[in-house]
Amino acid sequence: MKRTKKLPSHIDSLSSRARLGGTVSHYRPKEIIYSQGTPAFTLFYIQEGGVRLTSRSKHQPSAVTAILGVGDFFGGLCLVGLPLRMSTAVALTSSSIRVIKKESMIRMLQKKKLSNTFVSYLLSCLKKYEDHVAELLTSSAEQRLARVLLRLANLDRNGPSGSQLPALSHQVLAEMVGTTRSRINLFMNRFRKQGFISYNGGIEVHSSLRKVLRSR
Repeated sequence: MKRTKKLPSHIDSLSSRARLGGTVSHYRPKEIIYSQGTPAFTLFYIQEGGVRLTSRSKHQPSAVTAILGVGDFFGGLCLVGLPLRMSTAVALTSSSIRVIKKESMIRMLQKKKLSNTFVSYLLSCLKKYEDHVAELLTSSAEQRLARVLLRLANLDRNGPSGSQLPALSHQVLAEMVGTTRSRINLFMNRFRKQGFISYNGGIEVHSSLRKVLRSR
């Protein structure tokens, strides 16, 4: 899946004001970028593709904490001194990701305009996490699945009539949504019968899936 969405204005500004530096690494679908508990010396910028972040606590299953796409940074907690990764990052699709050393990013952020732009980006990320938590508390599992599919297809706000996703296992979707694989099977079959999604070498998501978010 190639991400072609327009970057948020603050990230577009950030990219134009400074060369992010670092090196670009390429990841295969499902390839681990880093694991929870490993040393944190770098942060990452998604140039193409998508990433999911998962966290787990002792004796508890993994929970998806974020779904990220083009223009998103992740792994940035190293900037505030946390020595270890607080989550596991996995490529959702074939992805090109810029790896930036912590020290290099700190030097760039010492420039006032760049620092203000990055703070704006971080605040937008905080809002996304708040929305994610609110979804978990107030939405049904079926609505959460619809949000995940729309987000992966870049249709969560405004977008084209449909977008093709690579094949994602129902187990992966279950982890993203926080439910069981059997319920994902039920919801996906329902979405297909209602014409919200279709299968053609992958999952094609249609904007009509937004109707699920308005249902009660």
